[in-house]
Amino acid sequence: MRAIIIGAGRGSRLMPTTEDAPKCFAEIQGKRILDWTVEALKGGGCTEIVFIGGYRIESVKRDYPDFIFRENRAWPDNNILVSLMCAEDLMDRPFVTSYSDILFTKDVVRGLVQSTDELALGVDTDWREHYKPRTQHPPHDAEKVITRGGRVERVYRTIPYEEATGEFIGVAKFGAEGARRFREFYHRRKAEFWDRPYREAAIFQKAYLIHMFQDMIEQGMSFGHADTPGKYREIDTQEDMNLAQTLWKP
Repeated sequence: MRAIIIGAGRGSRLMPTTEDAPKCFAEIQGKRILDWTVEALKGGGCTEIVFIGGYRIESVKRDYPDFIFRENRAWPDNNILVSLMCAEDLMDRPFVTSYSDILFTKDVVRGLVQSTDELALGVDTDWREHYKPRTQHPPHDAEKVITRGGRVERVYRTIPYEEATGEFIGVAKFGAEGARRFREFYHRRKAEFWDRPYREAAIFQKAYLIHMFQDMIEQGMSFGHADTPGKYREIDTQEDMNLAQTLWKP
């Protein structure tokens, strides 16, 4: 299974840590976030690592020569969805994709890899505990999901706190057919919305993955899920980084 890590952005909210290094180089308990990510992906069944870089990509190329690289040269002007498509030529087989600023374990990766669903999302079902000490990244900003009967029914930031089943952790699986559907849907929406607002994004280039996931669900496409009860942390701010030094327990 191929893994595609989306790591082009700077992570300005993690300054000064990202002043001279990519966000995924931030260290948690003596290990880079990127090393935690690779360990989880490989432990869960991924054998090939693709890294989509932008900001300070030369640092990643120097320290991780075994990666396959794709570059998002326009990273200051786009967002996660468009960034992922910089590796479209490598979506010719099943793959797992991951944000580059998160901590997770091999168990949720294995659950996704072994899933028979063509499209599946990693979901933290213990997400409320994760948010309790976070003052700089409140729950209303979480990529919340509602699941029922093994299906993802909604993935939306505005899902009410009380109704959310969990939080999308930024790790997703695409089977061969799921990848084909995703690529075709992306190009259809890109042609329609490239210079216009798309979902909650002011313009298509600034869209998040979840914007298109929800759009696909509304168009009748099925998403499964693999759950993790905790065992996940997002590192978005300096506060998150400080909390993870003691609270992250893989």
